[in-house]
Amino acid sequence: MTPFGERLRTLRNERGVSQKDMAAAVGVSAAYLSALEHGRRGVPSWTLIQKIIGYFNIIWDDAEELVRLAEASHPRVRLDTAGLSPAATELANLLADNIARLDDAQLRDIATVVRAALGQQP
Repeated sequence: MTPFGERLRTLRNERGVSQKDMAAAVGVSAAYLSALEHGRRGVPSWTLIQKIIGYFNIIWDDAEELVRLAEASHPRVRLDTAGLSPAATELANLLADNIARLDDAQLRDIATVVRAALGQQP
């Protein structure tokens, strides 16, 4: 599941909306919506994100957060370290080979360290 898929499912469940009803309202199939929630589909289009925001009547910071989650929800990430330092290649391979062995708390800790190194907020 992707961060966007998890949030989408939470929004649906909080409001008691079925996938079928939501899918019809935003113009996609229930199968596509299910695949999006489970991370079997890539990042939804900007248009679909806007339809989802409108469907749930999400405003301001919550809408921006949903867009950010969508942008951070590529289920198949490809890293190209050509031209970067050996340390960058080593880190990319270390994560690729071992990410499934890390629990959610460890993953959040690593993400926090990376965001801090980039000067981004947690």
